[in-house]
Amino acid sequence: MGWWKETINIVKENDPAARTSAEVLLTYPGVKALAAHRISHFLWKNNLKLLARMHSQFWRFWTQIEIHPGAEIAAGVFIDHGAGLVIGETTVIEKGVLLYHGVTLGGTGKDTGKRHPTVREGALISAHAQVIGPIEIGRYSKVGAAAVVVSDVPEEVTVVGIPAKVVRIHGKKDDLVIHQIEEERETLYYTSKMEKLKDCSHHSSHL
Repeated sequence: MGWWKETINIVKENDPAARTSAEVLLTYPGVKALAAHRISHFLWKNNLKLLARMHSQFWRFWTQIEIHPGAEIAAGVFIDHGAGLVIGETTVIEKGVLLYHGVTLGGTGKDTGKRHPTVREGALISAHAQVIGPIEIGRYSKVGAAAVVVSDVPEEVTVVGIPAKVVRIHGKKDDLVIHQIEEERETLYYTSKMEKLKDCSHHSSHL
């Protein structure tokens, strides 16, 4: 299946307002932004970075969707509405992901290397959610509207709130399992923070 066909199909599958392929192509800003990103990303990978940034900024003006040309986005991603959506440079988005308006897939501070999220196959990120740092959103998981996610989200769970907490697993509320998952998430989060502090301390001692 070609890129265009896969992109149009996922729009039709997820948006009952999408009536025809022509309508999707002509009126959906998310489709335009993703198509433009393919060109920007090609330029970026071929070391035409300034041209890539200029191209991406041009389409940001027309679609209100900002995608850094370095981001890796698979076919079959659906951006619904899209206004105000931001996707950072080292973001990785797999097929079947749904993103809504106002979502930020952003980085933290001035870190280098992988500093933006990885969103796995079939995940859904609702309007105005903020997913921050080199964290992973698991396959078929759901992030609620306006949630702030700062640690990994396991597969097939639903997270909501600030900071985002697990409230459903496989679509059901299982308090015991949810509590166990949250303990693991907190442990991993604070462990990663301690590792970063150690790295910073080690770097400072060599200045």
